[in-house]
Amino acid sequence: MAYPPDKKSSCYLTIVVPFFNENRNVVGVYNKIKSACEKIDGETEIVFIDDGSVDGTREALKNISDHDGSVTVISFRRNFGQTAALAAGFDHARGEMIISMDGDGQNDPSDIPMMLAKLEEGYDVVNGWRRDRKDSFIMRRLPSILGNFLIRILTGVKIKDFGCTLKAYRKEIIREISLYGEMHRMIPVLAHLMGASIVEVEVKHHARVSGKSKYTNWRALSVILDLVTLKFFSGYFTRPSHFFGLVGLTSIFLGIISFALLLIMKFASGTDMTGNPFLIIGVLFSIVGTQLLMLGLIGEVMVRTYYESQKKPTYIVKEIWKKADV
Repeated sequence: MAYPPDKKSSCYLTIVVPFFNENRNVVGVYNKIKSACEKIDGETEIVFIDDGSVDGTREALKNISDHDGSVTVISFRRNFGQTAALAAGFDHARGEMIISMDGDGQNDPSDIPMMLAKLEEGYDVVNGWRRDRKDSFIMRRLPSILGNFLIRILTGVKIKDFGCTLKAYRKEIIREISLYGEMHRMIPVLAHLMGASIVEVEVKHHARVSGKSKYTNWRALSVILDLVTLKFFSGYFTRPSHFFGLVGLTSIFLGIISFALLLIMKFASGTDMTGNPFLIIGVLFSIVGTQLLMLGLIGEVMVRTYYESQKKPTYIVKEIWKKADV
């Protein structure tokens, strides 16, 4: 099989599913997808991505591909993360319409026909909304609620569930979006910046019956870092001095306030300015924090320039497995 695949050989729908150590869920997810595909008119392909699993997931996926010519398996050399796995699936998709979903069995493929109907109505992106989400409130739902609220406020995209992987796209939209880091949850925002029409629909959600969740508290905190990066690239990439200037002026303003407080303490109570620990702590944290933020954004620019200029993907494929034509 050619790499990347021949984009001229298209089909109606591609379903992209990343897996990472989900051996016990592979067969169940595949069977449900095949059942949903029976209700879809037009040729359908399935692209499974093994994101460096070590529990036998890759072998289970290859076994399915050996018996089903519509299934392609992309296997990574190591774990690159969900964003890179989805990017690989999108790169190899032949479908005019593309569906993404999780491989943990919590998304329901029976929602796929409904989401395709929305694309056929003329929308470019259909976002799934897990209204009745079957996850822990404290560990999963509460951070998600706060993260979704923050994203809506900062981006203006009125979506309730950015973290739902079950989404539908037109090929011409998703192919124009470059994914880095943990940006898969921001795809609707990136599509909105392109002028895409987006609709959100309620989808079913199931409790995890086997396997272990890959969610960590770091992923919740990474939403904030993704938002900073996204805000920079969407609003200030062509005028970075405005962004850096805003941060710089804010830092200077806070410094002026600190010095004013020190003067008040000096004249009101005779506190020694040079020996005041708040002066040292304030200056230290202001300088270090500002430098780290600036270095992070400059690093993002350098990474994107590196990948875009050389057309390098953010993942490394070990092999592509597909049933041989007979």
